Amino acid sequence: MSIRTVAFTTELPFSADMVYAWHTRPGAMERLVPYWEELKVLDREGVFGNGSVTFEVGVGPLRSRWKARYRDPIPGRQFTDVQEEGPFAHWVHTHAFEPVGADRCRVVDRIEYELPFGPAGELASSAVEHRIARAFAFRHTTLHDDLVSMQQHRHTGPRNIVMSGATGLIGRTLIPMLTAMGFRVKRLVRGEPSWPEDIPWDPGRGRLDPTMLEGVEAVIHLSGESIAGGRWTAERKREIMESRRKGTTLLAETLGRLTRPPRVMISASAIGIYGDRGDEWLVETSPLRTGPEAFFVEQVGHAWEAATEPAERAGIRVVRTRFGLVLTPAGGALHAMLPAFQAGVGGRMGTGEQWMSWVSIDDVLGALHHVLLTETMRGPVNVTAPNPVRNSDFAHILGSVLHRPS
Repeated sequence: MSIRTVAFTTELPFSADMVYAWHTRPGAMERLVPYWEELKVLDREGVFGNGSVTFEVGVGPLRSRWKARYRDPIPGRQFTDVQEEGPFAHWVHTHAFEPVGADRCRVVDRIEYELPFGPAGELASSAVEHRIARAFAFRHTTLHDDLVSMQQHRHTGPRNIVMSGATGLIGRTLIPMLTAMGFRVKRLVRGEPSWPEDIPWDPGRGRLDPTMLEGVEAVIHLSGESIAGGRWTAERKREIMESRRKGTTLLAETLGRLTRPPRVMISASAIGIYGDRGDEWLVETSPLRTGPEAFFVEQVGHAWEAATEPAERAGIRVVRTRFGLVLTPAGGALHAMLPAFQAGVGGRMGTGEQWMSWVSIDDVLGALHHVLLTETMRGPVNVTAPNPVRNSDFAHILGSVLHRPS
């Protein structure tokens, strides 16, 4: 089979040096991986332009290793990665940044590839190129949007961040975005640290070394026991409640006692704090139910948000982001729904009349970046799309997108 070449070009209103620099930062590669692709970085060697990266890629249980080595870096203009081990018989990807005036450039991704299995592999070339084209449409859109956000906030806000829940649905997507934008992110981790700058903590035992937080400018708190999956037994409900109350209280009290407290603490919450209110339109100032009529998820929301008060009393700007149903094929509710809908057996839940206040993972990241750098924002902030849908409508739309019945 002969070597095939595909190229994807986008013109951006940014200098070639700025776009090249974005690609050199930690997190850039992970940021450019589409959410629907299953990829996990296993190892890195050397430095950008003179090193390699090894990751695991695949679909479902079918996994393979892919090792790519960087070569031929020309600062501000191009670099190349070459597959040394992986699913292709041949793969060379040249990233070029061509100046078009002082503050514009043309991004050109040129790929030379050859599929395995000789002539038999030729049969899959059309499907492979469709998948590559879809991935690069995502990459170029993501690159453009991140650079726009960087330009809008280039002279504002904190740069050194500590994050809890870094391996969760939002955290593992947020860190690559922030680090590619030039932020420095340290993770709060339970157990043995795996990154050099990880900060160990144990919310259950109240353990967190305050000296490791001195000088941090912002904290993004995302950790908490998932409410999804399994029956809500009394023990399960206790674990959910305590994971939010203990972790948030420990963090807020520790931050409040620091000699140099951070400028902002963003603490995750959820729109479950409003409870089931039927067709009522809800905003951040809508009254909350606090009596015995409040459901469990409402009680969790109250306890979760109240636990941030020590930080607020210490003068830290506290933002409580109330997330709706976060949609991404990389995890969460949508990831759980996809197998049934792709098999053509997905559909509404119950009557289908219940409202779903949803939000895409991209808008969650954009919202967190916005509240991080906007000094006037504090208190509760609803993070949802402006057009909630009923569950039956959601099921119909998802089926239509996947070209399946629902």
